[in-house]
Amino acid sequence: MNIHEYQAKSLLRDFGIPVPNGVVVDSLSDLIGLEEKLTGSKFVVKSQIHAGGRGSGFFKDKEAAGGGVTLAKNIEDVEVNVKRMLNNTLVTKQTGIQGKEVTTVYIEEACEIANEFYLSMLVDRKLGGVTIICSTEGGMEIEEVAESTPEKIIHVNVDSYTGLKSYHVQKISKELGFTKNQQKDLSNLLQSLFRAFLQLDAAMIEINPLVITTTDNLLAIDAKMSFDDNALFRQPEVEQLRDESEEEPAEIEAAELDLNYIKLDGNIGCLVNGAGLAMATMDIIKLHGGDPANFLDVGGSATKEKVAAAFKIIMSDENVNGILVNIFGGIMRCDIIAEGVVSAAQEIDLQVPLVVRLEGTNVEKGKSILAESGLPILSADNLSTAAQKIVDVVGNSS
Repeated sequence: MNIHEYQAKSLLRDFGIPVPNGVVVDSLSDLIGLEEKLTGSKFVVKSQIHAGGRGSGFFKDKEAAGGGVTLAKNIEDVEVNVKRMLNNTLVTKQTGIQGKEVTTVYIEEACEIANEFYLSMLVDRKLGGVTIICSTEGGMEIEEVAESTPEKIIHVNVDSYTGLKSYHVQKISKELGFTKNQQKDLSNLLQSLFRAFLQLDAAMIEINPLVITTTDNLLAIDAKMSFDDNALFRQPEVEQLRDESEEEPAEIEAAELDLNYIKLDGNIGCLVNGAGLAMATMDIIKLHGGDPANFLDVGGSATKEKVAAAFKIIMSDENVNGILVNIFGGIMRCDIIAEGVVSAAQEIDLQVPLVVRLEGTNVEKGKSILAESGLPILSADNLSTAAQKIVDVVGNSS
C-alpha cells in the first residue's frame, strides 16, 4: 500500500525525523488564514498523487501552465498555484497520458539548501533483512543515477534482528562526505528511520532529497512510503491512510474477493492458479510476441463463483482482446475452473478469443465441461502451445 507525501511526512515526524512545516489543502477554503500557519518568505506547493515526476509533469488544463511542484515567492503566489493545481489532472511519466486528478495540495516552508542526498530503506528479500540505499546524487531519479553513474550508489545491508549499528552509520557518513558534527545528526535520523521502518511494517521508505540546509541542519524535504499489504491487519492507523481513488478499481475489487490481481498495459488477459505459474505464463506470452494485460492468481481453493468473478475482472479492462486460462490443478480442481469460466463467459457474452490449458485434478471432466458449453474455446495441451495460440488469434483479430 502506498500513501501520499504529506502522510509519509506526518508519520516520519512522529518518529522524530525532521521535515519542513507544512499545510494540507483539500479545498480553496483551506487557504483562509494560511499566513498564520506558515512562516518564512518562500514556499513549495506540491500536488499530491501516487506518482513520481510531479515537478516535470504538466496539467491537462492548458490554462494551468506549469508542473505539479513549484516554488512560490509569497502567500499570494501560493494561492495562485493551489488554484492552478487543485482538481486538475496532472500528467507525469509515471501516470501515463491519462494522468491523475489532484484532489489534495501540500504547501510547505522552503529552505535554503547546501547539499542534497538520496536515502532509502527497503526490504531485501534475498538477504532477509533491510537494505539502506544512499547517494550523493539527491533530487534525481535513482534509476537514472543507477544507469548513468552506478558507482555513486551505496548499499548497506542491515540485519533486522541485530539492528542498525554505528559502523553502518560511519560507512554511510563517509560515503556521503558528512562532517563529524553532521554524522551525529545523521545517526539520529537513521536510527529513527530504521525504527519507523520496522514498527510500521514498511516495505520502502524513500527520502529524496535529504538535505543539509545552509544552517547545517538535516531535513527530509520529500518522502515516499509503501507498506507490506500482508501486515496491514496489525497497522490499522496506517491502513486508514489508504487513498482508494489512487488505486485501480479492478485491483480493489479483486482484493475484496481475495484474488491477487495487478493490471498491466498489454491486451492478453491471464487467469492462472499460483503466483509462480502466473509469472511463467506472462513470460511465455512475451516470448511468443504478446503482451499480458494482467497478473491474476485465483489461488488453490477458488470456488466456481470466485473464478467467474475473476473472469469478469479481466474483462473489465477495455484493452483485453483475448484471454489465456492456464491451470495446473493440484489443490485447484480443473472442473471448478471450467465451470467458472463457462458461467462468466455466458453471463458477459464473451466476444474475445479464449484459449484454455488445463492439467491436473479432474482434467478430463474440466475439458468435457468446456467442450459441451457451446462456447468457441480453443484448447491447448501445454503452456507454450496455449501462449502461441492466444498470441496468434489476438494478432489476427486486432
